[in-house]
Amino acid sequence: MFTQSLTNLQEAYLLRTLHRTESAQDAEITIKGKTIILFSSNNYLGLANHRKLKEAAITAIKQYGFGSGASRLLSGTMSLHEQLEARLASFAKTAAALTFNSGYHANLGLIQTLVEELQPHCLVLADRACHASLIDAIRLTKARLKVYQHQNTEQLERLLSTHAVTEARNSLVVTEGVFSMDGDITPLPKLLTCIEKSSAMLLVDDAHGIGVMGSTGRGTIEHFDLETKIPIRMGTLGKALGCVGAFVAGPHDLIQLLINRARSFIYTTAPPPAFAAAALAALTILETEPERREKLWWNRDYMLSNLKSLGYNTMHTESPILPVLIGDPSRTLQFSQRLFARGIYAPAIRPPTVPRGTSRLRISMMATHQQSQLDYALDVFRDVGRSLGIIA
Repeated sequence: MFTQSLTNLQEAYLLRTLHRTESAQDAEITIKGKTIILFSSNNYLGLANHRKLKEAAITAIKQYGFGSGASRLLSGTMSLHEQLEARLASFAKTAAALTFNSGYHANLGLIQTLVEELQPHCLVLADRACHASLIDAIRLTKARLKVYQHQNTEQLERLLSTHAVTEARNSLVVTEGVFSMDGDITPLPKLLTCIEKSSAMLLVDDAHGIGVMGSTGRGTIEHFDLETKIPIRMGTLGKALGCVGAFVAGPHDLIQLLINRARSFIYTTAPPPAFAAAALAALTILETEPERREKLWWNRDYMLSNLKSLGYNTMHTESPILPVLIGDPSRTLQFSQRLFARGIYAPAIRPPTVPRGTSRLRISMMATHQQSQLDYALDVFRDVGRSLGIIA
C-alpha cells in the first residue's frame, strides 16, 4: 500500500532510516559494533551520560518509582516536578515555569494558549526557518500565519505595519533563538524594535540556546542581555542539559493559564519524577562547571576555522551547530555515508527539513570532543571532500 511512496523517497535520495546506537551518548558511540565519533547529537555539554545525572535519576526511582501514573492535573504531580519548575523559573529569571514532556508538547500547548488569548483576528508571524513544531502548532490553532524570510526584520516590520492598527495587539511573532539547521542566532534586538512599534507579542523557542548561549548558559536572551524585556520563552531539557522534556518560563498568570488550557500538558501522562531529578542535577552542573561551556566553544571555534580553511561553506553559523552546505541531496547522502565508513557520524540533512537546494551535513559539537577526535575528523573531511569534488 505504501511501497510507491517509499520508492519515490528513495529515488529522490530523501528516504530516512534509523541508526541504532548500542552505547551511551558521548563523543564516541557504538553503531553496529563499530566505534564512531559522534557529530550528530545535541548533547552539547556532554551531560547525557554524566555520573551525577544517572545517580540522581536512580535515587529518584528508588524513592518514587519510575512512572508518574497519571496526568499532572490528576495525581501525576510530584514534589520533584515542582522543585524543577521552581528551579527553572529562577534559572530563567521569570516568575514561574512549567515542564512539558517534549519541546514539541511545549510549543503546541504554549502557542495554542497564546493564540486563544489573542483572538479574535490573531496574526502569527514566523521566521521561515522555524522548527516544524512551531509551524505545526500555529497551523493547528487555525490562526492566520504569515512567514517572513529568514531573519528579515525589515519584512517583518512591513508585515506588522500592514496589520490593521486595531488588531496590532493581536499579533504574535515566533522565532527560534538559535536556528537548529543553520546554526545562526536570531537578531533579538532588531525583533524587539519591530515588535515594540506594533505592540505585538514575542515568543522565543530557545531549545538550542539553553546551556549554550549567554555568559552563564541561560540562553540567547541572556546573550543579548534582554532578560527583562522578553518575558516568555521556551527551552528544552533534552539538548545541552542532557535530559528529556522542555519548559515554558514566564509570568505567573501565563503558567496558570497553561495549566488550565494547554492541551498538550493537560491530556498526557506526567513525565517520570526521575527526569526531574536528573534535570535538577544538570542545572547544578551548568551553574558550577562553566568550563564545560568554555570547552564546547573552544571545540566549536577550532572545528569551524579548520572547516573553513579546507574550503567548506559553513553558511552563517554563530553556534556549535556547524552546517556544511552541499546542495544536492544525493551528493550530501554520499558524503555522509563515506564519512560513516571512516568512523564519523555527521548526518545528511535534506528536504523537507531544509529548503530544496540546501542539503547539508549538520555537525554538532560537544564539550566532550577531544582534539585528537577533531583532528581525525578534519583529516577525513579533507579526504572525502576532495574525492567527491566538493573542495579543491
